[in-house]
Amino acid sequence: MTAATPDNYPHDLVRDVVCDGSFSYHLRPIRPDDAAELMAFHSRLTPHSVYLRFFTFHPTLSGPEAERFTHVDYINRLALVAESEAHIIAVGRFDSGPGETEAEVAFVVADEYQHHGIGPLLLDELARAAVARGITTFRAETLCENHAMLDVFHHAGFSVTSTIEFGSVTLRFSIEPTERYRVALAERETRRHLTPAMHPAAPNDAMTQA
Repeated sequence: MTAATPDNYPHDLVRDVVCDGSFSYHLRPIRPDDAAELMAFHSRLTPHSVYLRFFTFHPTLSGPEAERFTHVDYINRLALVAESEAHIIAVGRFDSGPGETEAEVAFVVADEYQHHGIGPLLLDELARAAVARGITTFRAETLCENHAMLDVFHHAGFSVTSTIEFGSVTLRFSIEPTERYRVALAERETRRHLTPAMHPAAPNDAMTQA
């Protein structure tokens, strides 16, 4: 246990991942000490990726924003980060209120690490964690032009409903596992290998290499 790791840190969500046969990265819940690296991750995103995530020009993540994003309770609010060579390459999160069964889900993958299945993995792992915490439904909002994100949701195996308004799409779907979802998940798992990390990574001590 490091000084920066909260007592309720969910170590069971820590994973080492290998996909495409060779590309590997580390997946873990976010920590409060990730604020500076999260700001650096945001600065490395292309303006277009930032626009797709925030729906506006937002080149810099402020200190208060980074603090809010990294300080989560791991129950109603949970965020997972993917790391390669000790740098964040993707972030996914869900947010809900106390006692609520619907949570908003969102994620962003660094441009150079897209098309490695990181987005679908984040959705799968967030859904698994959310169900264990009493969440039954995910809600997501994205721009109509964000075809990659829409594909992740529509191909996950969940039954998705969507509404379109002013160029954005709101999607809702139950995340309780169904046979259709299990079949889709099994197909995704043929392209990736997950193992629980034997020792949770300490700050600046990620266990992966690109």
